[in-house]
Amino acid sequence: MELNLEKIKKARENIKAVVRETPLFYTSTFSRKCGCNLYLKCENKQKTGAFKLRGAYNKLVNLSEEEKKRGVIASSAGNHAQGVAYAATAFGVKSTIVMPATAPQAKVKATQGYGAKVIQAGQVYDECYARAVEVQKETGATFVHPYNDVEVMAGQGTIGLEILDKLPEADVVIVPIGGGGLISGVATAVKSIKPSIRVVGVQPEIIASTKVSMEQGKVVTLPGAKSLADGTSVSAPGDKCFEYIQKYVDEVVSVSEEEIALGMFSLMERNKLIVEGAGALPLAALLAGKIKGIKGRNVVGLVSGGNVDIANVAKIIERELVLINRRIRFTVEVQEKTGTLCNLVSKIEKLGGQVVTITKNNNWSEKGLDFSDVSFEINVESEEHGRKIISELENNSYSLECGLLECSRNH
Repeated sequence: MELNLEKIKKARENIKAVVRETPLFYTSTFSRKCGCNLYLKCENKQKTGAFKLRGAYNKLVNLSEEEKKRGVIASSAGNHAQGVAYAATAFGVKSTIVMPATAPQAKVKATQGYGAKVIQAGQVYDECYARAVEVQKETGATFVHPYNDVEVMAGQGTIGLEILDKLPEADVVIVPIGGGGLISGVATAVKSIKPSIRVVGVQPEIIASTKVSMEQGKVVTLPGAKSLADGTSVSAPGDKCFEYIQKYVDEVVSVSEEEIALGMFSLMERNKLIVEGAGALPLAALLAGKIKGIKGRNVVGLVSGGNVDIANVAKIIERELVLINRRIRFTVEVQEKTGTLCNLVSKIEKLGGQVVTITKNNNWSEKGLDFSDVSFEINVESEEHGRKIISELENNSYSLECGLLECSRNH
């Protein structure tokens, strides 16, 4: 069975009553930073929070009545799970999903909420896939593969049609890659309509299986690894997907875990978009300067999903604030006298610092019982702002020891 533009257009008709046409918007902030005209295609605004509903629903449409009666089974790190569960319930079909034990609980609970039975097994996708194959053999259920299936790829390819409908002048489309179903569908769609368009894939460095496969000209399997972009932690691209990736994808680049985290943080701060690691891959690659030849070009970054554990969001925000010196830590020697600590806090707030935590060391300082060390963690507007606060406190005779931000003089 061949994946082509006709099949993708048919998939669009199959899913149009259920799937949202997600927003495509221009971001001036990142256009300036990246030196191109950058647009974001927001599949994090899709039903179930990710693009996977498109392929799953198209697959269910194409099942025979006999296949539906047997129920469906799928393996997924989370987003395909929700797509299959939603689609199966819409068709009145029983669904079982095998997910990694490490899958974010937000994705597990959402999958159950859409009506599926969830089995958790293994640490990464490939391990839970093996378990799903076992369950399929035991139950006779119809397997719905998350990416290595032409009907699934066709469903994902409908995103490419939407991109060119809204932005026919697009020059470059940047797409996250896990197993390859998304990029094979999108690339087939956009290249069939506009052969001159450039398609770039992005993967995490720690499991860049498609990048390595492209370099070697064959499907290569890498050791399993869990990336912050958990939806793309796949050891090898699907062989069916790889055929279309080789044919239509111009380049695949990889990004570090730190670059992924910065991409997530940047989208939250500047565009108010909460995205999962996979959804941040295109911006991560752009901010890291991994994609060349885009100056002045019309570039679309595909934000593939937003199903991220909220606890991880908090960790990423706190970590990035520290790394960019917008959360600073320092210790001040404070005299044990009524009002002294209160005056210090007031001073910091008047200087524009937002106090996050205060920890008082009950052991006396080197000056004796009349002094204590107090540790502060504060948010500032910028590194320059933080240095100004440190300098002002030192000029007011406070004795400081700084952590992540160097003081204006050595201690």
